[in-house]
Amino acid sequence: MTAQQAQKNEKKNSKTAVTPTRAENFPEWYQGVIKAADMAENAPVRGCMVIKPYGYALWENIQRALDDMIRAEGVQNAYFPLLIPLSFISREAEHVEGFAKECAVVTHHRLEKGPKGNLVPAPDSKLEEPFVIRPTSETIIGDSMAKWAQSYRDLPLKLNQWCNVMRWEMRTRMFLRTSEFLWQEGHNAFETAKEAHEDAIKMLEIYRRLYEDWLAIPGIPGEKTDDERFPGADRSFTIEAMMQDGKALQACTSHDLGQNFAKSCGIQFQGRDGNIHLAHTTSWGLSTRSVGGLIMTHADDDGMIMPPRVAPYHVAIIPVIRDEDGGKVMESCTQLANRLKESGLRVLLDTSDRRTPDKMWDAIKKGVPMRVEIGAREAAEGTVTHIRRDIGRDSKTVCAVSEFAGKAQGILNDIQKNLLEKARTFTQNHIFEVKTVSEAHDFFAADKTGFVKMDAAFLKEPRFEAVRKDFSVTPRCLPFTDEGRKVIIGRSY
Repeated sequence: MTAQQAQKNEKKNSKTAVTPTRAENFPEWYQGVIKAADMAENAPVRGCMVIKPYGYALWENIQRALDDMIRAEGVQNAYFPLLIPLSFISREAEHVEGFAKECAVVTHHRLEKGPKGNLVPAPDSKLEEPFVIRPTSETIIGDSMAKWAQSYRDLPLKLNQWCNVMRWEMRTRMFLRTSEFLWQEGHNAFETAKEAHEDAIKMLEIYRRLYEDWLAIPGIPGEKTDDERFPGADRSFTIEAMMQDGKALQACTSHDLGQNFAKSCGIQFQGRDGNIHLAHTTSWGLSTRSVGGLIMTHADDDGMIMPPRVAPYHVAIIPVIRDEDGGKVMESCTQLANRLKESGLRVLLDTSDRRTPDKMWDAIKKGVPMRVEIGAREAAEGTVTHIRRDIGRDSKTVCAVSEFAGKAQGILNDIQKNLLEKARTFTQNHIFEVKTVSEAHDFFAADKTGFVKMDAAFLKEPRFEAVRKDFSVTPRCLPFTDEGRKVIIGRSY
């Protein structure tokens, strides 16, 4: 038997929690991880999802971390209506054009029984003006800003809302692209263009910190090209993250809207000179797509791997019980759980009646950063057996309970750091700089994994448009590190 045949047999005989594997079918593997980790499922409503408690706990941790950073910048949370009058949406022509094909429209306000006994919209309940279920809230928040900002003394006006939005997507995938999704959208108004530009960059930096420090996802901050810019914005900024299949995920956006929305919404104020001026506004947002990015960055063929700082649980404690030793084992597990909780850790003590191997696999598939096993021997000796999810079996360690309790937070910190470094190394190793459009063509023709970086001037060449169409690639951003001279090209979600 050759070495190659042995490798094939080993792969065939190896068992993973998720099938197909990443290498076999990345899109199906992605869906398999979500199912294995019990994070979400498809809803009975077309294109929507049900976020299950474990997935929602992750989103809450992301939300909490970001909300703290947003509030630290003097932004206040508020809430605005789900239904936006069609006339509001129509105020900004470029904005309307960008969202028109994705809008869900409410046209009636009452149902009645139809000829067949089924419920139908009552003909006499047709609304004089239809409402659009918010695809984004620039126009309706702008209407309030126009009332609240009368003088330069009322500025800056910084608002954020956590809400859901609806965009009628044709091809959906849980967390990445659904018709309804959760997000935050910030909307700020300023006296000057300089303040607005600085704000757009500053909020992007907050997103970068969230992704790197909390989600352990390295990204490429930069500016969107003109044809990828948000409808109605003067300039759009983004963080593009590379997933394990080499595709780009637009992790977030921050937009300098100039005076475009201020003009259409009437956001004006009396300036320091006594004259009336239009405000300069920004908008910025991050959605549950970040959860999809987390999965595609860190998960493996056994399921999810959670970065500790956002993980629903830091530690899963698995009692290994036989009938004769159950009481002592459970006592040891409970004592450790309480001790870890007192130190600020989020702990899952699995007291279900499932088999021990099933409990272990559940913790693995859910990506709990550390798994602790306590059986009769550990209970008698005052020890624990612990395993890191990011490393697996090779990290299996037995130590005293007091030693583990003292170093648990340090281990979690190391896991967080390791996940970021691993993802950063992957990204850096899969960005390929080319000197010509022909080299870019050859890269994508070979179906290689990763991004191409090239001179931004090549975007204007007719040959690039052919590459774009032939391989379904787009300019992701002009990285800040290259001061707009280079552009990142890649396939995207």
